[in-house]
Amino acid sequence: MYNLLKGKRGIIFGALDENSIAWKTAERVHEEGGIFVLTNAPAAMRLGSIDQLAQKTGAQIIPADATSVEDLENLVDKAVEILGGKIDFVLHSIGMSVNVRKENHYTNQNYEYTEKGWNVSAVSFHKVMQVLYKKDAMNEWGSIVALTYMAAQRVFPDYNDMADNKAYLESIARSFGYFFGKDKKVRVNTISQSPTPTKAGHGVKGFDGFIAYAEKMAPLGNATALDCANYTVAMFSDLTKRVTLQNLYNDGGFSNMGVSQEVLENFS
Repeated sequence: MYNLLKGKRGIIFGALDENSIAWKTAERVHEEGGIFVLTNAPAAMRLGSIDQLAQKTGAQIIPADATSVEDLENLVDKAVEILGGKIDFVLHSIGMSVNVRKENHYTNQNYEYTEKGWNVSAVSFHKVMQVLYKKDAMNEWGSIVALTYMAAQRVFPDYNDMADNKAYLESIARSFGYFFGKDKKVRVNTISQSPTPTKAGHGVKGFDGFIAYAEKMAPLGNATALDCANYTVAMFSDLTKRVTLQNLYNDGGFSNMGVSQEVLENFS
């Protein structure tokens, strides 16, 4: 235990079950001495086991719909009160596509579903930061991290409209990150993670096959949920206090590969 986050306070969005990256991050933050509140939408909480995580880490749960500014204002006010001061770190680990769930092809979207997924997966990040910014609820040199995926830059056909959502999310991180850095000395980054077997990941068609493909492509293999949690802890710590506006790849080198020998061997 290094206590990288000793005395730091935070909010963690998106912990659902023990396979989720937010769950692993909460465990690691706790181990490093950080304190935090957990939050998720009430509907999502009924599907998971967040109470177990709260008990394990000594965290309180504040239900909040991340698309509701009113809910977010209540969340931030209560978090500051419960934790005893301003916020040092925030993890946004939220993503949802109704079109993916309903198996609507990218060329045949239901646009009401598209807008709902866009709001949950991307616009919610802007809303979270806007509430924090307006309330001046972040300490200087605080850190805000959102999780993303490389489909924001490259085509992965079955990732569907989630690719568009992630591209928008990354743009928000850069644009809002400028103002948060300039005005509040708060850094904002995204972590582009390897395909990871979470509840959300398994909703993507052909996901297991793609995990195997990425494992063969990446020189270091796929990054696990725990790897991402460790990276996020580093981003929350003072060791990275000048890193901002970045999309940081945590993918075993996959993002810089053209082809690997292991993949080529499947075609020879």
